[in-house]
Amino acid sequence: MSLDTPKFLEQLAARIGPAQVLREGDLSAWTLDWRRRWPGRALAVARPGTTEEVAQVMRLCAEHRVAVVPQGGNTGLVGASVPDASGTQLLLSLRRLERVRAIDPANLTMTVEAGCVLQAAQQAAEAEGLWLPLSLASEGSCTVGGNLATNAGGTQVLRHGNARELCLGLEVVTPTGEIWDGLSGLRKDNTGYDLRHLYIGSEGTLGVITAAVMKLQPQPAATRTALAACDSLETCVALLRLARSQAGDALTGFEVIGRHALSLVARHFPQIPQPLSACAWTVLLELSDSEGEAHAQGLLEALLARALAAGTIGDAAVAQSLAQSRAMWQLRESVSAAQSAEGLNIKHDIGLPVSAIPEFVARTDAALRARWPGVRPVTFGHLGDGNLHYNVQAPEGEDPGRFLAAQEDAVNMLVHDAVQAHRGTISAEHGIGRLKRDELQRRKSPVALALMRSIKQALDPDGRMNPDRMLPAG
Repeated sequence: MSLDTPKFLEQLAARIGPAQVLREGDLSAWTLDWRRRWPGRALAVARPGTTEEVAQVMRLCAEHRVAVVPQGGNTGLVGASVPDASGTQLLLSLRRLERVRAIDPANLTMTVEAGCVLQAAQQAAEAEGLWLPLSLASEGSCTVGGNLATNAGGTQVLRHGNARELCLGLEVVTPTGEIWDGLSGLRKDNTGYDLRHLYIGSEGTLGVITAAVMKLQPQPAATRTALAACDSLETCVALLRLARSQAGDALTGFEVIGRHALSLVARHFPQIPQPLSACAWTVLLELSDSEGEAHAQGLLEALLARALAAGTIGDAAVAQSLAQSRAMWQLRESVSAAQSAEGLNIKHDIGLPVSAIPEFVARTDAALRARWPGVRPVTFGHLGDGNLHYNVQAPEGEDPGRFLAAQEDAVNMLVHDAVQAHRGTISAEHGIGRLKRDELQRRKSPVALALMRSIKQALDPDGRMNPDRMLPAG
């Protein structure tokens, strides 16, 4: 059946209002991805404002067999949330679904719509004296629905888990426009298959998340941040073990930054203070304590003193104010921007057993440099949960764009082979999208892929939901 475009658009405008159907002007805010690698062209941009309007859009798309690309804040890094270049896919923006519907302090939950910006949800929880422990560098623009659709990670995974672990219930619109109200705030519910886990991390390929019930925590009484200098990744891992044994659940952040990554920050953002002298690896630790300032300070100082005495770290700096703490986090969160300023680079979002990380980095660094002399690995990430951003910069003086175009596939193959040899994953928190779709077919077991295709066929038999993302179309 060929699409009668004028009729479809007329009916779409009738259901959600003409002002919410965009076709003219610059639509790049919706059709160009965050990394600017996948410019697309949409049939139209639809901006429903309620769950019922989303359902009406989905019914209309089912009737006309129109493919749908759901989108939150368009901050994804794998090309999953923008349309292709065909001009036949409807871009479904959830940004107008932005309400915090309810906060239940006794149940420690909040019900929030999918288009709510993560930072706004955090602030709503904070206003009630509570804490939503999902934190990402893009929290000022990413949305809760997008976080769930990609199972976002961030800096608090060590203590609180990914977005999946923080979600108790979902509201979802199916490809045919039915509304599943699974907005349960229950922590125990053994009544059949747990459907929410099918949609979390599915990248919009099975349905449209329109709202969620998220877990909250009491605000910590005190938070303390420090930087520590280590001479090897082995000593970073030893510090992590010590921090876990000494601080327990109070350890909420454990980030690692390689020497070259920090040198890029110093080059491109010299205004950001770097309180430690140059060292092979810098660890950022954060403790969140329920007892108070003095207890948190004592816990952190005792941990660092023990690490210094054991030779696990060579130096440390403890934030003495909120401003200093923010500056330490800014140092960590500026690595990606510094890389971008340095030029295009080959990115890897990998997960490994923490115990395997030192050997993986040593062997893979050596293999890369042997094949591409002068290449610069930029390694940083969430060591506490085994997630590294293991990126590869062109040799000094070589054109970054040319290096990426000529060598990206070969570099990916080398890195992902090493990841697989260490029983790791090629995507820890960014997802699959278009970027890693074909790589997933090579790396995932045939049984797992067959099960994934069965789920896709059962929930989206026409293949209209975000086609050709995660799994190949058809």
